[in-house]
Amino acid sequence: MREHGGNLDQAQERFGGRAEDWIDLSTGINRLPYPVGEVSARAWSALPSRAEIEALHQAAQHAYRTSAPIVALGGAQAAIQLLPQLAPPGRARILAPTYNEYVGVLSAAGWDVHEAGELDALAGADLAVVVNPNNPDGRTHAPKDLLALLPRVGRLVVDESFADAVPLSLAPEAGRPGLLVLRSFGKFYGLAGLRLGSALGDAADVAKLAAASGPWPVSGAAIAIGCRALHDDAWAEATSARLARDCVRLDGMARAQGWTLVGGTPLFRLYETPDARAAQENLAHGHVWSRVFAREPTWLRLGLPGSEAEWTRLAEALAR
Repeated sequence: MREHGGNLDQAQERFGGRAEDWIDLSTGINRLPYPVGEVSARAWSALPSRAEIEALHQAAQHAYRTSAPIVALGGAQAAIQLLPQLAPPGRARILAPTYNEYVGVLSAAGWDVHEAGELDALAGADLAVVVNPNNPDGRTHAPKDLLALLPRVGRLVVDESFADAVPLSLAPEAGRPGLLVLRSFGKFYGLAGLRLGSALGDAADVAKLAAASGPWPVSGAAIAIGCRALHDDAWAEATSARLARDCVRLDGMARAQGWTLVGGTPLFRLYETPDARAAQENLAHGHVWSRVFAREPTWLRLGLPGSEAEWTRLAEALAR
């Protein structure tokens, strides 16, 4: 498996404890998840109907403020796995450093994959990938700049997995030919285990992805919970406001350690430290797990704690 956050089993092997003893801040998943509420017995026992799947699509269109064609999938990762099926292998250019699954998936499918450091360097690609906001540094690109790139590439994939609390989405423009927007449900709504995401694009691309994903791409429980959450504008607004406040709080705690903010999103922060692995190990002794990067030995990424008890435990771990 490629390097990712969420590798809590490795933390347990090295530092002990049960999974429930840990605060996993190695991911960008909201630690105060959407309140699921009751899920009907039918959602667990019956195959999802086309009408139910379409209701989920409509809920996602509502949340993402778009009328573009959409297909629900088992997380944004499921959409990434299907990208090679949209066209024969060609030249893929990925704005980097970024989420490492794109290089692996496209290379395995026979694409000529190269990483680029600037938007202009993506021009001429058959498939260009931009993660916006970027993971792990939170770098963002204005929608107008991405739309200006669109005619210069064969297909532009914009991964908006961390865009829920950031006003830069291209979802309203996703009906344009050649533009494909990926969204994650689990990160902002804090329900990554539900495995729900979506791809928005023109009718032809969405039809290909829908055909490749099969007749039941998401579970009945994911449909029920997703419909409820994606229509809950009040929860989304309040959560975005809370995350903004919590970013300021976490940045202040990091500054007190002498760490420098490199970047981030409302769901995670990236800090420059003297020695990221030493910082990770220090936090791990307090059963707080963080993310480090082999290619950047001074970078430490932290998600945001949820409850006040988690904030207290993080403060205690930092004070060790």
